[in-house]
Amino acid sequence: MMNGCGALEGYMPEFDASVVTRILDEGGHIIGKAACENLCFSGSSFTSGKGTIRNPVKPLHSAGGSSGGSAALVASGAVDLAIGGDQGGSIRIPAAWCGIVGQKPTFGLVPYTGAMSMDPSLDHLGPMAKTVHDCALLLEVLAGYDNGLDPRQPSILPCHEYSKEIEDFDISGLKIGLVSEGFNWPHSDHYVNDLVRGAIMALKQAGAEVEEVSIPMLNYSGAIWECLACEGTFDNMFNCGGGGTGHSGFYPTSMMAFAGKSFKTKAKDLSHNGKMFMLSAEYIKQNYPGQWYGKAQNLRRLLREEYEAILKTYDVVAMPTVPFLAPKLPTKDSSVFDLITESENMSDNLFSADLTGFPALSLNVGFIDNLPVGAHLEASPFEEVKLLKVARKLEFMYT
Repeated sequence: MMNGCGALEGYMPEFDASVVTRILDEGGHIIGKAACENLCFSGSSFTSGKGTIRNPVKPLHSAGGSSGGSAALVASGAVDLAIGGDQGGSIRIPAAWCGIVGQKPTFGLVPYTGAMSMDPSLDHLGPMAKTVHDCALLLEVLAGYDNGLDPRQPSILPCHEYSKEIEDFDISGLKIGLVSEGFNWPHSDHYVNDLVRGAIMALKQAGAEVEEVSIPMLNYSGAIWECLACEGTFDNMFNCGGGGTGHSGFYPTSMMAFAGKSFKTKAKDLSHNGKMFMLSAEYIKQNYPGQWYGKAQNLRRLLREEYEAILKTYDVVAMPTVPFLAPKLPTKDSSVFDLITESENMSDNLFSADLTGFPALSLNVGFIDNLPVGAHLEASPFEEVKLLKVARKLEFMYT
């Protein structure tokens, strides 16, 4: 289990992650492990310890990350289904850029047991598939309480037979909000904006109401996330081997021991992003112990309150998954500054769902220059059925 990092090569877990056990119990076949970005510190697809992950639609372009291998395998037809991890958009970015469906479930709905933690308040696992139905089917298998092994989960979880409940995808009467901030980033591509806006507005033909809405705190979600992820990852992943502390769930002690030693002795195998995270976090810890992390957690509540207020009126909110097309992969002449920038500039619309814990999904709504464009949908906690129904209607209209 490398988590995309050469420092962890050689570690063989002695147990399966809970999501793997659930797939096997339902008759699924695990045919291999997908590559991901180096310790998941990238939204592109060129930092993996096993080499660049190429976009199956256009091989010279990024597949997205950090779950780029999972998305590329699904998009190319090598597998039917895949699992991705999502702390800052890592399921939804590659889903958008590879033209598949990727879902980040409500926080805690899918157990994280057996996966390496970045920050326990941000950790999500979720399904990736070619169709909304297949995504719902895999979610149906993955979701549910893990007998106290995962501290992220409440003991009572409202799980559903998602694949059956979305067979009727009538969305007449649903209210959908187009989040204006999600279309107005300095690097937004107006062609992407127009395509996504047109796709969502077309839901009016299916009887939905579509209106413009505003979530001002979305503009600050990246800054909030950076503070949490930087210090949180340093504590939970680097200092505690991906197991964290302070919870009564299951601790993967062999992983913690292997990772803890490897990060100290093989730091050269970390990506530029990983090294930057470590240096930044150590500086923050020494000079502002706990202050930035605590303030970010407090501001996170304000972001959640804004989303809650909007979702009392609207069933689903929508915007582009990534506000620009998958870029070309960097070359060997790219500077360290360019490599870091090209790893981190695509999550502006995605941080919020990890911070709120609300369910979110990306699906393809068309192509520009033969590159896929994803629409991003979010709903209230545990409203996966409603989210999947809107996604299935979009899928029906655009495939």
